[in-house]
Amino acid sequence: MNIEERKEKAQTSIFKTIFPSVCNHYNTMYGGTAMQLMDEVAFMTATRFSRKVMVTVSSEKINFSSPIPSGTFVELSGSIGRIGKTSLDVQVNIFVEEMYSDSRIEAITGTFTLVALDEERKPTLILDVA
Repeated sequence: MNIEERKEKAQTSIFKTIFPSVCNHYNTMYGGTAMQLMDEVAFMTATRFSRKVMVTVSSEKINFSSPIPSGTFVELSGSIGRIGKTSLDVQVNIFVEEMYSDSRIEAITGTFTLVALDEERKPTLILDVA
């Protein structure tokens, strides 16, 4: 399978319902909770692409463009960006949907960098071919 096919197959989406337990006093999702979910999707996306042990080493600027209210659905979507020798970037977007309408907007975006590790927890090649 070529790189583009691997990238396409690695695309990952998960859906969540936003309940009050993950919301602040404004009745919107905590930013830290959103970032945790984004990191999880980045991990899944990177692992599905590489089929290696992957760990997060950094995150780029995370843009919170719209609040995520309680009582909505969110879709977290991850896709592979830059691919290096031992690390790669995953773009993660969160879309918010109202439960009882067709309204859907992009609420949060961010990029996560993950590195592949070998059995000794040292960086290793993402792909076994150079």
